[in-house]
Amino acid sequence: MSSESGANQAGRVVAIVADIMALILGLWILMYLLDANRANSLVQFVHDAADWLAGWSHDLFTFDKAWARVVAGYGLAAVVYLFVGHAIANRMHRH
Repeated sequence: MSSESGANQAGRVVAIVADIMALILGLWILMYLLDANRANSLVQFVHDAADWLAGWSHDLFTFDKAWARVVAGYGLAAVVYLFVGHAIANRMHRH
């Protein structure tokens, strides 16, 4: 295995992790907007994971509507993870 293929593999892993993080955040936004049952264990798991991932952007915005705060706060985190994760992955592919 050459170092180039190792960098490509590592870059792929970084991109996949970023995609999964953004997927969890997007899933929580969708569940929130569709008023998913918070007593459900899957909903609780996704909410807990999304809260942890978006801890830095949670309540960053102070919109009057709760749904707008959720979409903006968790959505920002998802976009940042996608952007940063794929930027890192692309740099790894180049080197």
